[in-house]
Amino acid sequence: MNHLNKMRLAVFFCSLAVLIILSACGSDETDRQEESVTLTISAAASLTNALEAAADVFHESHPEIKADFNFGGSGALRQQISQRAPADLFFSASESDFNTLIDNGSIAEENSVNLLRNDLVLVTPAGSDNVTSFNDITKADQIAVGTPESVPAGKYSMQTFNSLGIKEDIEPLLVYAEDVRAVLTYVERGEVDAGLVYRTDALTSDKVEIADTAEKDLHEPIVYPAGLITESENAEAAEIFYEFLQSEEALTIFEDYGFTRE
Repeated sequence: MNHLNKMRLAVFFCSLAVLIILSACGSDETDRQEESVTLTISAAASLTNALEAAADVFHESHPEIKADFNFGGSGALRQQISQRAPADLFFSASESDFNTLIDNGSIAEENSVNLLRNDLVLVTPAGSDNVTSFNDITKADQIAVGTPESVPAGKYSMQTFNSLGIKEDIEPLLVYAEDVRAVLTYVERGEVDAGLVYRTDALTSDKVEIADTAEKDLHEPIVYPAGLITESENAEAAEIFYEFLQSEEALTIFEDYGFTRE
């Protein structure tokens, strides 16, 4: 074999080796793409910042699992899940809405856990002194609360007003919002004199001030349960994320955002 043919043969084998390596790499990349999973997490709006932060940490150790969040009022989310809207996990701000899904079989009780607690607070626009506490809340022209039928914070708000004996005086002043974050926005913009949100929501904004905190005996306990959806199409990945939410690492993140452990 002459020198030219030897060179041609060497080039051929080098090219063949490169093709094999590239093919293997492409196969590995395809396998990784095929193994990736996107979870649909239905969660209370008040969990937005903390849960997104926790998911970022989770994704660092589980890059193959992504979380797609559906944030909203717990009552509205419960209705969606009951109507078989896609979801892999439900993280609620309402025990009653959560228990409804256990009762109808959407969540198995053994695949659920009470994780967090929160406080209900009265907030006002920063620098405003129209309302300073629950004692003078009836001086407000308008007060924002979540719609009680679908927003747990709204339900707790009405329970608080009722316990304080001011519900009838308050009702004409109320502006209803689709979730607790919408309540916060109304207050931030100064569109209302006051609003009732969770402490964790108030801590996310420098445009509002906490005027007062509702005593715990004025309303039902504010508990956040989480659970796996029985008909999840990504059950294995959902369970990994569910277990992470109960870890010390995740609970510390929630505490950083103002939640307390159950």
